[in-house]
Amino acid sequence: MAHQTRYDIIIIGTGAGGATLAKRLAPSGMKILILERGDYVPREKENWSSLEVNLKGHYLAKEKWRTKDGEVLEPHTNYNVGGNTKFFGAALFRLREVDFGEIRHEAGVSPAWPISYKDLESYYDEAEDLFEVRGERGVDPTDPPTTGPYPFPAISHEERLERLSADFSSMGLHPFHTPLGVRLDEQHRRTSRCIRCNTCDGFPCLIHAKSDAEMMCIEPTLRMYDNVTLLTKAKVASLKTGASGKEITGVLFEHDGEQVEMSADVVVVSCGAINSAALLLRSANNDHPNGLANRSGVVGRHYMGHTNSVVMALSLCPNPTTFQKTLSVNDFYQASSEWEYPMGHISFVGKLDLDTLKAGAPAIAPGWSLELMAKHSLDFWLTSEDLPDPENRVTINRAGEIVLSYTPNNLEAHKRLKHQLSKMMKITSCELHGSGCHQGLFDRNIFIGQQIPLAGVAHQNGTVRFGHDPLTSALDINCKAHDVDNLYVVDGSFFPSSGAVNPALTIVANALRVGDHLLERMHARKEVSKALQA
Repeated sequence: MAHQTRYDIIIIGTGAGGATLAKRLAPSGMKILILERGDYVPREKENWSSLEVNLKGHYLAKEKWRTKDGEVLEPHTNYNVGGNTKFFGAALFRLREVDFGEIRHEAGVSPAWPISYKDLESYYDEAEDLFEVRGERGVDPTDPPTTGPYPFPAISHEERLERLSADFSSMGLHPFHTPLGVRLDEQHRRTSRCIRCNTCDGFPCLIHAKSDAEMMCIEPTLRMYDNVTLLTKAKVASLKTGASGKEITGVLFEHDGEQVEMSADVVVVSCGAINSAALLLRSANNDHPNGLANRSGVVGRHYMGHTNSVVMALSLCPNPTTFQKTLSVNDFYQASSEWEYPMGHISFVGKLDLDTLKAGAPAIAPGWSLELMAKHSLDFWLTSEDLPDPENRVTINRAGEIVLSYTPNNLEAHKRLKHQLSKMMKITSCELHGSGCHQGLFDRNIFIGQQIPLAGVAHQNGTVRFGHDPLTSALDINCKAHDVDNLYVVDGSFFPSSGAVNPALTIVANALRVGDHLLERMHARKEVSKALQA
């Protein structure tokens, strides 16, 4: 087993959390090693092929997990530099201010966080700057407080979405432009990095125009700082503790067929909520028999990934929209006149095409082919909060495989959210210029909905929750393990509740917050060392 020079910081994972933390710490001059189990996503024509990406799963991790019943589960996840942000839809929402407090749902209680929105507000500002978010303030009724505008103006709606937004407004709703990390300059189209294509949501960007963790954090960090090293194709197997059991003394991983051990003053885990929990469980030893940092027994528990559905609204009128992810509605995010409990968030997925529909295999509406459905659909994304159930969890079986056990909850909220969308769509219009179609959108009154299955783990969070009490949480409020002094976790694992929007921006903001804590910690350690030497 090879052993190399000790580092100040080892960061495991290059997704939203790990990459952001590396960029935050790099200017300090500390010696930083980043370990990524995957490689760079190649730039190739398959990047923009719906057939390859959606139907053939060209870039998916070639890995098999298990369900709680022992069935094979092929996760829709990606191991590569930038993590799942290389493939995300780049909808970059802040959690709402209310999400940080206790919320009563029809199915139970969403617990309060140990920090408030104000503790993250300035970091959200920085996160939006870092990921070049384009959006608008003051329209979404659930918008949390902030002191300024988005870094860039919102991405405009195409004609069909503009018409739909006006219809929603006429109903008394508050539609708004989805905050997006897509690097489109609509004032200077000729020099814009983004070309507004139809292969963004779920695709890697061939021209690097999406604000993913590689392009916004890893690439500039490696280019500017020679104190930071990235090692790809380095799969971490376990973390080793020293004699006291309270310090990580070795990070064991495989690289180029060789077993390698490296060490650092601080080790940061950011493998995604499922794999981070799995790594801590695999690192069990005599001092941590139930898994590393798991005295509380919560590691791997409280897995959340939202209740998400894709809902296709079919009309006689075609939908020629190219980039569809610009519109959102949050009028039912909290309790409303329609229901005393929260329902969730309504937005759009990227425009569905024939190959994507083949991959999803939806029920075909009478008289409609998949090709016709793709041309005439409006493709909504609905998200409802799922609640942190301790029995929804990540474990490791005897064969060393990840087991993801999950029973959906809070489903009445999601059912009602779908019903609200159905009501909204029945009174909208379709008046596209030159289309020759002026019928009501729902002359045929056809809705096709498909809930995202367990394998769709894009919004994973909650498995290594943070809190004040070491008996009910694995991490303290700085995301340091209660029981291991130099171990931190900065992906979505730390969430005590999930809210009902994409967790990516909150992961970025929190990584910036933890980065500032680590800078203070490492500075204090150096000052103590200097004093002792004097």
